[in-house]
Amino acid sequence: MSAAAYEGLASQIETRGFNTGTIESKIRALEIETPSWGYGDSGTRFGVFREPGAARGLRERLEDAAQVNNVTGACPSVAIHIPWDMVDDFADLAGQAREMGVRIGAVNPNVFQDKIYKYGSLCNVDPAVRATALDQILGCVDIMKQVDSDLLSLWFADGSNYPGQVNMRYRKQWMHEGLKTIHDALPQNARMLVEYKLFEPGFYHTDIADWGMACTFARRAGDNAQVLVDLGHHAQGVNIEHIIATLIDEDMLGGFHFNNRKSADDDLTIGSINPYEVFLIFCEILAAEKENLPSRPIAYMIDQSHIVKGKREAVIQSIMNIQTAYAKACLVDFDELDDARLRSNAVDCERALMAAYETNVQPLLQKIREDRGIGPDPITSHRATGYDERVAKERVGRLEGTGSWG
Repeated sequence: MSAAAYEGLASQIETRGFNTGTIESKIRALEIETPSWGYGDSGTRFGVFREPGAARGLRERLEDAAQVNNVTGACPSVAIHIPWDMVDDFADLAGQAREMGVRIGAVNPNVFQDKIYKYGSLCNVDPAVRATALDQILGCVDIMKQVDSDLLSLWFADGSNYPGQVNMRYRKQWMHEGLKTIHDALPQNARMLVEYKLFEPGFYHTDIADWGMACTFARRAGDNAQVLVDLGHHAQGVNIEHIIATLIDEDMLGGFHFNNRKSADDDLTIGSINPYEVFLIFCEILAAEKENLPSRPIAYMIDQSHIVKGKREAVIQSIMNIQTAYAKACLVDFDELDDARLRSNAVDCERALMAAYETNVQPLLQKIREDRGIGPDPITSHRATGYDERVAKERVGRLEGTGSWG
């Protein structure tokens, strides 16, 4: 990092009326959870594409997550997906994770992959299937207790593809019943986050199709349920910042699954398509923080499919893009913005945002990394370790028998 570049930016920040130390503290406090499934092989509807060195089991996924945390200093927790990440002893695994320098974060139940869920899980017309799905999710609640997780992240593929195929009101009632049971089984001080998705795999309707439905389900489930916003789960052109502002005002924003999209739920690396949107989302969050909102922490998590990009580098790049958007949002002069709003001057409103967005915050981010004892550019630091080349030689074949459900 150039000391002159940092001093120049710090002077610019102070001139705008900010305290550089305060800004740095906010950025240091930002933690982003990475997904275990982002480190393993994945694919498209047409096939799975193997990557040399991709993690073959949960321990290797944790090793990759620890490597990413080592070079970014910003992602000490790892979300797990069950049964993809099933092991025989989760308490032991949590201890191993701590030894690596990471911890288990959100637990994500999978009730969409088994063939019995062809027509839904908690919304299935068959009560036996509903009971099976509920048992699987409650099994994940038990895993939360073993790994000391305080977040249960719920996404359902439930829906239908043809008019008249299902009774949507009945399915809504079954979902309410299931979520209430899950909520009441949560560990003390834990939360469950209810995710929504406009479509896929149900193309006629999905049972939790938008933020309003997710909010309704969460509210009826109980006080420890909130909404999880996946940036790729919306129709084209939806104003996600508006959704964020609304959920914060209702104290119902629980967390994010960060990714980017061009067409639908593309699961591209965050910031690769629309970095300005990520900046605007953080603007809404930071503006609310000035008013001491929200009252509960927001969980920042990544949920992406890394097929074309290398697994670990894609996650590192995402962390860097999130940090950049957040740092820029920290430089918005909200007093100036509020003044322009009171004058109904749209040009000055936008200028207040762009003054922050166009600021080169890299010298600031690089200094924070160097203060943490890591390199200024995490991608370069990662490549210098030779980690990818090493694991490509070590991880030959596919691990089997990493645990089974039930």
